[in-house]
Amino acid sequence: MDTLIDRRELAFQLYDMLNVEQLCTRSAFQDHDRETFESVLDVAEKIARDYLVDHNRLVDEQEPAFDGEKVTMRPEVKEAFDAIAGAGFIAGREPYENGGMQLPESVMSACMAVMSAANVSTVAYPFLTTAAARVIKHFASDDLKQQFLPPMFKGRFTGTMALTEPQAGSSLADIVTKATPSDDGSYRIKGHKVYISAGDHELSDNIIHLVLAKIEGAPAGVKGISLFLVPKFLLNENGEPAERNDVALAGLFHKLGYRGTTSTALNFGEQGNCVGYLIGEPHQGLKYMFQMMNEARIMVGMGATSLGYRGYQHSLEYARTREQGRSPSNSHPDSKPLSIIEHADVKRMLLAQKAYTEGGLALGLYGCSLVDDINSASSTKREEAQLLLDLLTPILKAWPSEFCLKANDLAIQVLGGAGYTREYPVEQCWRDNRLNPIHEGTNGIQSIDLLGRKVWMQSGQGLKLLHREMTLTTENSPEVFNDWVTQLQSTLAAITEIMMTVGGQLRENPDKALANSHAFLTLMGHTVVAWQWLKQAGIAQAKLAGDCSEQEQAFYRGKVQAAHYFFAWELPTVQRDIAVLKAADQTVFDMQSNWF
Repeated sequence: MDTLIDRRELAFQLYDMLNVEQLCTRSAFQDHDRETFESVLDVAEKIARDYLVDHNRLVDEQEPAFDGEKVTMRPEVKEAFDAIAGAGFIAGREPYENGGMQLPESVMSACMAVMSAANVSTVAYPFLTTAAARVIKHFASDDLKQQFLPPMFKGRFTGTMALTEPQAGSSLADIVTKATPSDDGSYRIKGHKVYISAGDHELSDNIIHLVLAKIEGAPAGVKGISLFLVPKFLLNENGEPAERNDVALAGLFHKLGYRGTTSTALNFGEQGNCVGYLIGEPHQGLKYMFQMMNEARIMVGMGATSLGYRGYQHSLEYARTREQGRSPSNSHPDSKPLSIIEHADVKRMLLAQKAYTEGGLALGLYGCSLVDDINSASSTKREEAQLLLDLLTPILKAWPSEFCLKANDLAIQVLGGAGYTREYPVEQCWRDNRLNPIHEGTNGIQSIDLLGRKVWMQSGQGLKLLHREMTLTTENSPEVFNDWVTQLQSTLAAITEIMMTVGGQLRENPDKALANSHAFLTLMGHTVVAWQWLKQAGIAQAKLAGDCSEQEQAFYRGKVQAAHYFFAWELPTVQRDIAVLKAADQTVFDMQSNWF
């Protein structure tokens, strides 16, 4: 069996770490219980095994093609898309009146993790549709909602976000796509967008693009960006796709990995008649789109974790069954070779993968639990959850996409020469995962966002709340983990000191202050994940003190040992980042471009 996300691991994260069952006491989720959550996870796993995992390699080897007229791809993608839509996962988070299952974000994201581990390329189509539909739901007019939301939630229409332009990249202030008002209240869109995931395909009856553009005469920079709904096909009076809109596929990009998801270059308005509909108010587009972008950033982190976890599981299975070499104390050639999992350096690599991927899973699902609180908790808890989520979003995206990618690199190493071949699956996990540090804002952009903006919001209230939550964990940890508690408390104290130093630097010279932002992102990410590992170890230690089977004991001891690894091998590495930040090191800032 190809282990995707181990259900025992998901149960630990959902019920022991997050206690998602207590969500069922809230009115939004009162129809649910653990049984319904497990049933939904059963469906997700069945779809993953029956519709997704088998064509994961096929869409990598036979990526989508464009013949100048239309995009073609493996038929299994359409079958899987229809299965996901038919099971209700596109609208899974939505209330019943919208055709949804009214599920918590944490449970939906666990389902997404299982399916993403099976085939991240194919699941991108339905989950991008969900994110686009939610923007329309929150900000569009009632008329646009009525026309486009029902078919999107059912999977008849799919969605994209069209932000990036060739000359602007991630610098959205520099986009040049234009929107001209028309007499009928719509707009005519003209411009060129690139790297638009799922931008063209034949999976649905229509594709709904959310396009950033500037209305003529708009203010310069980000203050002049508006958001438009641009369908591939215009709707007739019955709400059905009819006339083709002036949106043209210029071509497909050929990617290192993640190949089953089309990455497109789109031309809007080549014939001067691309119809777009304004979403919300003029010049507020970036604010609206940030909802989709922030949701997508959490999805990126979860997707990176899923790919890292799957590679870890493959390398773990290989290490158990591959016999090679002998222990240093017994090198006699007549002795039986060891399974390589018995070699210390292989254990090191497997422990690192376990620490990264299970730490990333805990981090990502914690972020999703904050979304659940924002959507369903009391007003005070809702406000606190929003502050914490705003602070953590750059970390939720960047930390797993860096360190779960490292997990894939280690999985290749565990397999040795086999890992470097396409005959084994771990190299594809790495290639698919390599996109995640790049898209939805590169990790460098996330670091600037974190240090330059997020930690200072509401006078640093989010950081104070995070410190409070971590302190609750350290104060209630078993005495056996006191050294780890001291280590985490010391790191938190260093962050507080660094904040005082960086605050002054930002006022004097923000360019210099932000030159070391990646060090701060790594410091914060490792600290938050160390906190998650301390929580996991505390729960595991309590379980071990009770009556549990031999299999359960192994599971919980593995948790404690992985936490031990993180505190012994990983958290100490942030001392470099602390030193760089405290000293306001200018090595990077002072480097001149002509010295390279």
